[in-house]
Amino acid sequence: MNMEFIRKLPVPAQIKRQMPLPEKYVNIKQKRDDEIKNIFCGNDSRLILIIGPCSADREDSVLDYVSRLREVQEKVKDKIFIIPRLYTNKPRTTGDGYKGMLHQPNPNEQPDMLGGILSIRKLHIDTILNTEFTCADEMLYPENYRYLDDLLSYVAIGARSVENQQHRLTSSGFEIPVGMKNPTSGDYSVMMNAILAAQHPHTFIYRGWEVKSLGNEYAHAILRGFVNKSGQTFPNYHFEDLIHLSQTYNDSGLKNPAVIIDTNHANSGKQYLEQIRICKEVLHSCRYSSEVKKLVKGFMIESYLVDGCQSVSGTTYGQSITDPCLGWEKTEKLIYDIAEIL
Repeated sequence: MNMEFIRKLPVPAQIKRQMPLPEKYVNIKQKRDDEIKNIFCGNDSRLILIIGPCSADREDSVLDYVSRLREVQEKVKDKIFIIPRLYTNKPRTTGDGYKGMLHQPNPNEQPDMLGGILSIRKLHIDTILNTEFTCADEMLYPENYRYLDDLLSYVAIGARSVENQQHRLTSSGFEIPVGMKNPTSGDYSVMMNAILAAQHPHTFIYRGWEVKSLGNEYAHAILRGFVNKSGQTFPNYHFEDLIHLSQTYNDSGLKNPAVIIDTNHANSGKQYLEQIRICKEVLHSCRYSSEVKKLVKGFMIESYLVDGCQSVSGTTYGQSITDPCLGWEKTEKLIYDIAEIL
């Protein structure tokens, strides 16, 4: 093969023994997992906010951000359930560019996959220890999920991964909710087929084992907008889109119909300030239609300490080095505004 085998990485069980989650926090995670499942199956009316940086690039600023979220969560806990977005591996359209903390624990240094595995586990553990938040991450590489499966409370499958069979089958073995994004083409059928696959049991190969999954009834949709053949972006969060998705769910026979609205990416045309307006428009649709309100379980919002973004070599503390994000002041106000509307 035209590749260099650098070193064999430790299996997940070794990493977990080296960096265990204390028993007290295992129980905290289980409680949060149960609360999130209750929201997705309709037994809890709170709105979920999956919110945080486009990419979790450094531990100090991420923990600073999440600690601020904890203070806000206490003030809106009756209406909103916050799941911090700690995305530690980033898909790249061309394969080039910063691929996240998993690849580069230090964005300005060479890739170090072992260092990355240790760094992302440490970040998620430290977040739980400091804030009692269990978080969301994207499953970019199905074989790596086991390094974090005892820490995460939510997983997203990206627009470029949602058609991949290994992502779908691995998701069917999760014990936590998994969101399937519509593909970049916007074809709902691709997303719905992914949800169907994830909700069913399967036998397949995973990490060198023959395994059997039991199916994940909490697999659901994420609408993130789409791109046409000319590269133009189009949203899919409008009222008509949500009604169409609700009807598609009704025809599908899937369990726990639900959608999370991704307020950035093609929905905003990567105009990050649009996220504020998009949230409020969707909430208006929920007020107008009980059908939409029942379907919409929350939002995915890209937010960090400082507005906008900078280059990977930038030095602004708490500003995204990938897609632009809402800064903290706008984020805090948006959360309180959402709670007020609810």
